[in-house]
Amino acid sequence: MSENPAGKVQEKNPEKETSIPEETISNSVSEEFEENSNNELKEDPIPENIPAADDSSSRINKSDLESAGFTLDEFASLLSKYDYNFKPGDIVNGTVFALESKGAMIDIGAKTAAFMPMQEVSINRVEGLSDVLQPSEIREFFIMTEENEDGQLSLSIRRIEYQRAWERVRQLQKEDATIYSEVFATNRGGALVRVEGLRGFIPGSHISTRKAKEELVADFLPLKFLEVDEERNRLVLSHRRALVERKMNRLEVGEVVVGAVRGIKPYGAFIDIGGVSGLLHISEISHEHIETPHSVLNVNDQMKVMIIDLDAERGRISLSTKALEPEPGDMLTDPQKVFDKAEEMAARYKQMLLEQAEEGEDPIAVMTI
Repeated sequence: MSENPAGKVQEKNPEKETSIPEETISNSVSEEFEENSNNELKEDPIPENIPAADDSSSRINKSDLESAGFTLDEFASLLSKYDYNFKPGDIVNGTVFALESKGAMIDIGAKTAAFMPMQEVSINRVEGLSDVLQPSEIREFFIMTEENEDGQLSLSIRRIEYQRAWERVRQLQKEDATIYSEVFATNRGGALVRVEGLRGFIPGSHISTRKAKEELVADFLPLKFLEVDEERNRLVLSHRRALVERKMNRLEVGEVVVGAVRGIKPYGAFIDIGGVSGLLHISEISHEHIETPHSVLNVNDQMKVMIIDLDAERGRISLSTKALEPEPGDMLTDPQKVFDKAEEMAARYKQMLLEQAEEGEDPIAVMTI
């Protein structure tokens, strides 16, 4: 090899530069490892070129995910499992993990445990949380509010029960079902009951019983629905209509029944027939003109009447003594004669109804004869 002339620097030609054989590098590394193995291992200095967290080189890109066995969609789906987005009105599953004096702590997967106040535990009155909830129990909860400053959500069971109670009541009304409910209080207007946990009202005019209204507390009454209005929070029921319907199942038009006068109004008298009330209208007392029902009837009078109409939908029974008169005006001159021949006259009435039906005429017209 010739020496370089003094004062000249030899330029390297990359194309002619001789590469070091891999075998030589391997041997060199091996010798260095053996040399260091006799000494204490020293920590390598931290590289100075670690990328920052917001450096583009530190971000996950599509090729990185694909090489790891994930697609972008799969990765987004995995993240969505931990991206909780709770809103008021949502119904979520939660696990009860603590019962406290003022409410319950519920795990719904949010960053902070949710809280359910004591008053939201049930639509019904309960003595304590343990009457409804047990630790580790999993059930549905209604989200009432947004997160507070501590990131905590407020939950409710009562709201879910309330919604479902109205759905159930609407269905019962649609089916025209008869329900039984306990009277828990009375007031000047009527009686109060609970139906599916909802408070219902029975107007005094729709209570059909010989008991004083105040004595109905704790009694279970058969009831029919009159009004179901969730928006106005109105649930109105009728005891009278339920009794009338039950009685109607055993009654028929043209039947003679025994009753007692329970009340007299200018337009007619209310007759109790086996626990239900029927109306004997002033026009159905006699063929003769009557100025007032008081001129013919007295409260508590026992009498025979004939059923001329059964209106199950409105809970009304229409009665007549006019149809039982052997001669027009007998109810004014000889009521006992009317009652003695009641069954005979009722049989004639039924036959007349049958003939009217066969001739295609309106049987209602018979009532005015």
